[in-house]
Amino acid sequence: MGRHKMRIVRTRSLRVLTAVALMAVLTLAQSDGSKADPSPFDTLLGSWRGSGQMELDQGRRERLKCNAYYTGGGSQLRMAILCQSESSNLHFRSNLSLSGGRITGSWEERTYNAQGNASGQESGGKISLNISGGVTGTMSVAYTPSRQSVSISTQGIALESVKIELTRS
Repeated sequence: MGRHKMRIVRTRSLRVLTAVALMAVLTLAQSDGSKADPSPFDTLLGSWRGSGQMELDQGRRERLKCNAYYTGGGSQLRMAILCQSESSNLHFRSNLSLSGGRITGSWEERTYNAQGNASGQESGGKISLNISGGVTGTMSVAYTPSRQSVSISTQGIALESVKIELTRS
């Protein structure tokens, strides 16, 4: 092979090697963990359904069938949980913000006309909220990608507690 052809082959080989090296560097840069970890809120996004029980004042208990919807993602989460019992409906809503494991936002139950501020934290697959304002209480959501347990306890309204188990629908 002549000198000129060898120089062309070397130049092409150098270009190919440079392109391969550049692609390898870009691939490593994308997979080196520099991507932000997914938000814990992202695990909850979507539709869920399940059942549970509510306890009313004077110890009355009723079984529930529930649907839950979570939207948003990242540092924002909007929640709607709709439940039906034999005698009434429950309609929980919240708008939450997450920053450094701390959660703040608003919370309401529309049937009992109860609302308040929500604050708490997320840690290892569990959201724990304190509710204050027009109603006081707590709400916890323990979750995995396929299941969640919701527990709500309130004071000052006829609805004393709700416990439901949900799976993805």
